[in-house]
Amino acid sequence: MNVVYTIVAFVARLFTTALIVRALLSWIPLDRNSPAIDAFVRGLYAVTEPVLGPIRRAIPAFAGLDLSPLIAILLVQALLSILARLI
Repeated sequence: MNVVYTIVAFVARLFTTALIVRALLSWIPLDRNSPAIDAFVRGLYAVTEPVLGPIRRAIPAFAGLDLSPLIAILLVQALLSILARLI
């Protein structure tokens, strides 16, 4: 079971990193005409949007701030903590 937890924890860390990168990229003006940058951003959105979209619909932006990445990170960490206690 330790192997399963290790793999899940690694994937959770990767996903958390993707969420942080996506949040940081929203503050930086990017040249979307570059194929490499466009492909990276599209891939990042494809990975994170299935989680962020429902959160964003449930909890709208607060004072112009999208809190969905923060909430998603907290949910991932909570689920990882619950899984650690079950194993």
